[in-house]
Amino acid sequence: MKKTVLLSALLSCFQIAPAQSLAEIANGNVRIVDLSYPLNSKNAYWPIGNYHPFQFRSIATLQRDGVFSGEYSTPEHLGTHLDAPNHFEAQRKSVDQIPLSDLVAPFVVIDISAEAARDADAQLTVGQVQQWEKSHATIPTGAVVLLHTGWGRFWFDSKKYQNMDSNQTLHFPGYSAGVAKFLVDGRQIKGIGIDNLSVDRGVSKTFEVHHIVNGAQKYHLENVANVDQLPPRGGFLVIAPIKIEGGSGGQARVWAVLPR
Repeated sequence: MKKTVLLSALLSCFQIAPAQSLAEIANGNVRIVDLSYPLNSKNAYWPIGNYHPFQFRSIATLQRDGVFSGEYSTPEHLGTHLDAPNHFEAQRKSVDQIPLSDLVAPFVVIDISAEAARDADAQLTVGQVQQWEKSHATIPTGAVVLLHTGWGRFWFDSKKYQNMDSNQTLHFPGYSAGVAKFLVDGRQIKGIGIDNLSVDRGVSKTFEVHHIVNGAQKYHLENVANVDQLPPRGGFLVIAPIKIEGGSGGQARVWAVLPR
């Protein structure tokens, strides 16, 4: 049943015949953009509290054991990952409870990279979304909204990516609380995503956006890679988070499927 739901969601995004839809992907007749970073010990991580870097060690080698195998340790919210609704709100879905149909969605990309280059504390506003819609049409129901802040250029420099000042305040762009409510209530989105550490701005101490979006049973994608390679609209996302029972989120392989 779950496979049927996922296939139906894929087909509704393509809006073409079933056999052709799957063949287009399998034969490489569509463009696929990988939106996930590889996990390694150099990944930027949340530098406050009990978070720690990604850790990997070998537990078997080809030379010694005839097989290569390893083990890893990581916070759920490190690297390209999904925040489940229970991350910030009680009695909400854990990552393993998110329906498969919610993990396939059309996407839109809103670009505030120019503003963020001038002001690391920039935030997306309702007015900017409305201006985007004048140029690109209304955000479709059930979409995932991705915010392009330009922060991906710092991915390989964790200090710049975290951008923490001497008072342990982080500085990077994000969504405003007003726009989060607008997208949840006015556009019935499935989730939001961003190309940095958090959908809330680094300076936020109350994480209003997390509370609004998670409170509405929606998810976030954080540390999304290659957002700059996506058009403003015209494709869909496939999101495959690790399925941790009761988990508040976890690492996700995320990719965009676009027409050539």
